[in-house]
Amino acid sequence: MAPSTIDRELDELLSLGDAVLRMALDRGGKGMIAECVLRSGAELSAKVRKGEPELVEEAGTRSAGLRVIQDRRVASTSTSDLTEAGIERFVADAIELVGLSQEDAFAGPADPARLCDPSRAPDLQLYDPAGGAVDAARAIVLAREGEAAAFAFDPRISNSEGATFGRTAGGGAVVLSSGFRATYKGSYQSLSVVPMAADEGGKNRRGYHWTASRHLADLDPPGEVGREAARRTLRKLGARTVPTCEVPVVFDPDAARALLGMLAGCVMGSSIWRKASYLVGREGTRVASDLVSVIDDPLIPRAPGSRPFDGEGLASRRNVVVEKGILRTYLCDSYSARKLGRESTASASRGGGAGVGPSTSNFVLQPGSDSNDAIVRGTPRGLYVTEMMGFGFNAVTGDFSRGAAGFWIDNGAIAYPVSEVTVSLNVDLLWKSIDAVGSDLDLRTATAAPTIRVAKMTVAGGSGGGAS
Repeated sequence: MAPSTIDRELDELLSLGDAVLRMALDRGGKGMIAECVLRSGAELSAKVRKGEPELVEEAGTRSAGLRVIQDRRVASTSTSDLTEAGIERFVADAIELVGLSQEDAFAGPADPARLCDPSRAPDLQLYDPAGGAVDAARAIVLAREGEAAAFAFDPRISNSEGATFGRTAGGGAVVLSSGFRATYKGSYQSLSVVPMAADEGGKNRRGYHWTASRHLADLDPPGEVGREAARRTLRKLGARTVPTCEVPVVFDPDAARALLGMLAGCVMGSSIWRKASYLVGREGTRVASDLVSVIDDPLIPRAPGSRPFDGEGLASRRNVVVEKGILRTYLCDSYSARKLGRESTASASRGGGAGVGPSTSNFVLQPGSDSNDAIVRGTPRGLYVTEMMGFGFNAVTGDFSRGAAGFWIDNGAIAYPVSEVTVSLNVDLLWKSIDAVGSDLDLRTATAAPTIRVAKMTVAGGSGGGAS
């Protein structure tokens, strides 16, 4: 989608948003507050397996969401029918629903005095027209090139679950009766390769590697992605379990990101007021080791979670969530902030139905100074985790236990691949037990972490294995 095309589309959405608001305010009567969000975008996904196209999907979307507030009652509706008749029904439904809703003393829009000036919003370089210009034929070429590189890397790569290139591009408009009126646009593209190799006993070992970015030119070359995917697959050959033990556990960036994602859910204002987090009442106290600082930063140029303003029209801001192990703030939208007796941290996101809730932007565990190799060398004996399976986490108690796979570390070196084990430890103790943080941070995803090491965790495996 060329810039001129998407900009024209956004102008049309903005005008439609104005019309929706006028209709809602006219029909809603005295005291009505209306908020409209409209979105338009296009997606493409092309999968190749063993050199042949297996799936090509392309879709365009255009939708609107409306939230109305009246006498502390709230209702939200959405539609993909943007015809005149569709908009009429959509607005009428919202007006009817708000009359049936229960009052909520904390309901209401963001403080109008805190709304940002969209004309002064920073250019975060979130949209790349080149990505939107990738058609199905080109996507197949890129996916095929990545998979071919994996097959060519080593003859032991005997099969494949395929390679997939995907891209999305589009934007939207936000129009609020409190005066905020703005558009936004963004793009994102990715390439993943998933080769397989036969192991002893007829097992197939699957590895993968991927690259992703808002800008097409920032993607890793397909050949590099395929070769790294092959390397990661081959190093799994000969995997075994280990006896149950308590040892240091090193989490690579992908596995560490999963841990950070659990923490993100626990610092949401909505989780705090619902008392659905082990971090209730913990602001200003130690929740992690001195090595741990976590920032939520929506202002990083080209990053996947960046945004110039939040879902309620507040100017985006950098929030220090954990500072050297001390919990500094929860992330709140206006509603959860009112429930907790504080101000919003400009952390609101707005769904397709215009409903509002707190969310992270770029939620990042700040990197340390040690390389991944240095952390492994500094671990005499332990487990190096590259994958976690299942979901074993209780956000209220902090109890954590998940299936894992990776490698055994012996004398500071990778000894052999490990599978079919479980790692467990209460996450409160887990974060406090981190004794190494790597320098290998990669912002391919909005939640991102470098390599970390936990001083001791329970690793539960089989009765054999040789982890002595």
